Amino acid sequence: MAPIITISQLSKTYESGFQALKGVNLTIEKGEILALLGPNGAGKTTLISIICGIVTASTGAVSVGGFDTARDYRATRSLIGLVPQELTTDAFETVWDTVCFSRGLFGKPPNPAHIEQVLKDLSLWDKRHNKIITLSGGMKRRLLIAKALSHEPQVLFLDEPTAGVDVNLRRDMWALVRKLQQSGVTIILTTHYIEEAQEMADRIGIINKGQLLLVEGKDELMRKLGKKQLTLQLAQPLSEVPGALAAHALSRSADGRQLTYTYDSLDDRVDITALLQAVQDAGVRFTDIQTSQSSLEDIFVNLLEGQA
Repeated sequence: MAPIITISQLSKTYESGFQALKGVNLTIEKGEILALLGPNGAGKTTLISIICGIVTASTGAVSVGGFDTARDYRATRSLIGLVPQELTTDAFETVWDTVCFSRGLFGKPPNPAHIEQVLKDLSLWDKRHNKIITLSGGMKRRLLIAKALSHEPQVLFLDEPTAGVDVNLRRDMWALVRKLQQSGVTIILTTHYIEEAQEMADRIGIINKGQLLLVEGKDELMRKLGKKQLTLQLAQPLSEVPGALAAHALSRSADGRQLTYTYDSLDDRVDITALLQAVQDAGVRFTDIQTSQSSLEDIFVNLLEGQA
């Protein structure tokens, strides 16, 4: 099956000379959830804006559903729903009218049943006759999602969707995202909440300074780049690591009550059993063993520091 989105050698340089994107290549499969991580100014919003036809690329090409976004703007845009960061809505329209109007903008015939279901999924049904100006910030965020879903898109972009929203909205939103994915909708989200990406995404893309550093399956990324640590709780504190253990690169805690071994789980040369035997042979006694693995946040930070 062909990818739902194909991006080839995409670059964007603004009139100021700032290069927001540099030769980005990316394919996104139908029905997957892709999380784009990156610091402010990394190029996430520019990339989304080009795919959605809001910003024109300097070089490169983008296709959505087999349509070129430059040549076939209307066809591609009708396939896409976009939830922007900004809470921009017509303050004096009702919830129902603005969502129905959004559907009509894409040439879709009226479908009250679909609009009703979307509003119910987002806990907006009771607010359908309210004017937007009366809604809370969280409700306005829900409304932006409803507008993006009004025309039944195949691709949904969520640009920092949970920034500044409450826990209930965040939970409802991710439940809806799962439901949309099960129906075949492809979801691309940008987020500063790395734990959300780790929980929700099938693949993770990390972008910085306009460059896509990597795109990897979440589990594979954790397996390849995640470091593991083995920590020994010692029976007696050590003033220093015994010389007999120097080859194992163990680190001692400040209070001398722990020894920690950091290693790559993919390294076939790592032999934990031999390490523990060496510790015992050196006369070091331990009372407990703990293991931990790098989080996605650790991987993200390390990649950005490596590019600095």
